[in-house]
Amino acid sequence: MKDNAPGRPANGMDLCAVVVTYHPDAQLPARLAAVLRQVGAVVIVDNGSGEDELKMLRELSADPKITLALNSANLGIARALNIGIGRAAALGFAWVLLLDQDTIVDEDMVQWLIGVYAAFPDKERLAVIGSGFRDANVTPRAADDEAHGGLRGEPAWQEVECVITSGSLLPLSAHAAIGPFREEFFIDHVDIEYCFRARAKGFRVLKTRRPLMSHAIGATTEHNWLWLNKWTTNHSPDRRYYFARNDTVLLREYGHYRFGTWALKSLGRRIRMCKRITLYEQMKTRKVLAVAQGWWDGVRGRLGPRV
Repeated sequence: MKDNAPGRPANGMDLCAVVVTYHPDAQLPARLAAVLRQVGAVVIVDNGSGEDELKMLRELSADPKITLALNSANLGIARALNIGIGRAAALGFAWVLLLDQDTIVDEDMVQWLIGVYAAFPDKERLAVIGSGFRDANVTPRAADDEAHGGLRGEPAWQEVECVITSGSLLPLSAHAAIGPFREEFFIDHVDIEYCFRARAKGFRVLKTRRPLMSHAIGATTEHNWLWLNKWTTNHSPDRRYYFARNDTVLLREYGHYRFGTWALKSLGRRIRMCKRITLYEQMKTRKVLAVAQGWWDGVRGRLGPRV
């Protein structure tokens, strides 16, 4: 067990990675091996995968560095993250690295994150360090990673409004003050809400300038329309629902709009989303209906799993 005293992690062995799985593919062991080389332990929280997938996870958990927590059903990303963080704390860790099951980490990811923490002057108010990433669905630009790594006299980090869950390094001392991930959101905007809540309590959110991982945002595709290039993520109807609903809730709670104009702001966003779905995506009707349901549930404050 690790000493749970707060402070700077000496190396990656002071970190516990938390990986949430949901029907993981056969390449998970290879991705996980790159994580295991950099951290002291890994907690896998599975959200109701099938028997073949559970067999793979049980085989992985034969490694003494891996703890496996199995949920009989999909309890949502927020609940799974909270379970994983609780397990990491019980193992004695004071730092957790959150990862999605499909994220491919760089070999020096943890070393770089620890270096950012060491260089950041306001450690007592640090909520999270997010990792910059390459979108696995997008062809990389000619610019090299080092151009974003703080090698031009700028710090290796930048302060941002929010970061994505995967690649996030959290000090559990700050997490205890901020509170758990919001389980009623279920999935989507769970990370954004956590960062907004942290900032509202006086904490700071950082992201590395250098990409430290390869991560897919949906199944992004590029489309040419007249002289413009347009992108769309092709998320499923369920994901479109949660995105629309939870974004609406965040506009209401953190947008500082008066007289209910947050609902109109959200409606405008939803209309733009539906336009992109109609022009470029499959399952147009199902997705547009999901967006409409999500917006309405967000307006009336109906949270939890989609029904």
